[in-house]
Amino acid sequence: MEYHDKVLKCAECGAEFVFTAGEQMFFADKGFKNEPKRCKACKAKRAEGGGHAASARTETKTNCSQCGKETTVPFRPTQGRPVYCRECFQQRRAMGAA
Repeated sequence: MEYHDKVLKCAECGAEFVFTAGEQMFFADKGFKNEPKRCKACKAKRAEGGGHAASARTETKTNCSQCGKETTVPFRPTQGRPVYCRECFQQRRAMGAA
């Protein structure tokens, strides 16, 4: 297959960037199906933790399923699944490893 340079639009900043024929060949060799979504500058900024995904950490207050104590967890609990405070989680982990 013959590749030609393509001009793409960055999903982050909206700037146009070139997806070169060499990069397309590399993507094809690696089996990547999707074209890049971000320009090199936005990709680099995201890699060093400057992206939106890295800064949007969820903290949720809930009650421990084992002891009932109020606790904060770094995720949004799923209905029907137990959530444990740090102490109960560590205790269950230790029991599972033994």
